[in-house]
Amino acid sequence: MTEFPDLPSEVRAFRQRYPEVRYVELICLDIPGHFYGKRYPIDMLEKVAAGGPLKLPQNCVLLGAQGGLHPIGDYCFHDGDPDAPRRLIPGTLKPVRWEKQLMGQMLISSDGTDAPIEFEPREVLARVMQRLHARGIRPVVAFELEFYLFDRALKDGLPQYPRDPLTGDADDQPNLHIERLTRYSEVLHAMVDTAREQGVDANVITAEIGPGQFEINFAHCDDGLRAADQAALFCRSTRGVAMQHGYRASFMSKPYLDAPGSGMHVHVSLYDAAGNNLLNDEGQQALRHAVAGCLELLPHLMPVFAPNHNAYRRYGSRVNAASRASWGFEDRDACIRIPDSDGRNLRIEHRLAGADANPYLVLAAILSGMEYGLDNKLQPIAPLNEDRQSGIDFATDMLSAVAAMESHAVVKEKLGAEFVFVLSENKRHDHLDFMNEVSAREYRWFL
Repeated sequence: MTEFPDLPSEVRAFRQRYPEVRYVELICLDIPGHFYGKRYPIDMLEKVAAGGPLKLPQNCVLLGAQGGLHPIGDYCFHDGDPDAPRRLIPGTLKPVRWEKQLMGQMLISSDGTDAPIEFEPREVLARVMQRLHARGIRPVVAFELEFYLFDRALKDGLPQYPRDPLTGDADDQPNLHIERLTRYSEVLHAMVDTAREQGVDANVITAEIGPGQFEINFAHCDDGLRAADQAALFCRSTRGVAMQHGYRASFMSKPYLDAPGSGMHVHVSLYDAAGNNLLNDEGQQALRHAVAGCLELLPHLMPVFAPNHNAYRRYGSRVNAASRASWGFEDRDACIRIPDSDGRNLRIEHRLAGADANPYLVLAAILSGMEYGLDNKLQPIAPLNEDRQSGIDFATDMLSAVAAMESHAVVKEKLGAEFVFVLSENKRHDHLDFMNEVSAREYRWFL
């Protein structure tokens, strides 16, 4: 990512390179993982970059899964809907090529302002990162995201398999064959190229097992906030590029009941200021402590890892999505996999989150679990390599998951009590909205 000495120079350089750009979208991720923001004329962006005010309603962060506001405590309907300051995230001003007219976009956040929003996802992660940095711990992070391609048009509201660009047939034969990358190479390469232009260090492309399912990996990043920024921006650009090429891309956790779900896999290692891998300490006992902390907190963090009703359908499926909290060496059935590596690169791969989870919150939850395990020198349950039945139960429905999270003292300490309250209420109201419709199946069963 190009570094600039200050924000005004970044904006000036962008305008010189893209003189035809008239508007820039200033965007930020809400709790369910959707972008909100405003579209600014680019000359107004120069004023903001020079120190002008940038404010958006505080309650944008509280939007539900469908974009509506929920009555959460005194927020939204009893607080006057106040504005809150935001700041521009340096290095994130990039072109948007998937719109009909060339535009720009730039990330914004309340973290680092005079009045950060306690429950904003990026601020939640920023607090966790600050706590670790104060202790001399530097996380190195790499995201991997699975997604499906569908035909752009829905049929009776349901997704259709994507059409093979070479044959025109529906891609209904799930497999891992390299030829699938060849057939879809035009759209996949455009996704990677566009992501890189957004500052996302995307690299390896894999054809996954599901029909029209793929995975794209990112390089390891020594800035946790930037790693999560990249994951969020990748989802946005991938959807845009897919539409350009006649497809619909989705990070929905479980679009097909009879095919694998899509996961967000997060690789995390911890280093000290001298570059030593802390997980390798004490003959790798530190690794076991970190794993144990993640496993102990995992059942109380499910609303983060599985942010909607569909996400819970992924657990217990036959392909690489566990139904209990578990770990193992080189074991993809485990929630926490330890890839084979030397001591320098020792890391965990946290595989539980759905691909549509909020990357800031997922990373904050993982790091908090690792920190908790290291601080208390916890010992994990047996790995799956030793006992295939090893595991800790976790909730597989939204209301039970919220109940397990909202009263847990350690989770509130690590992520913030106000955030836990807001997230729990947000998910509870989403559940009520989701249930507020009589489905065709109900008529078939009960009419």
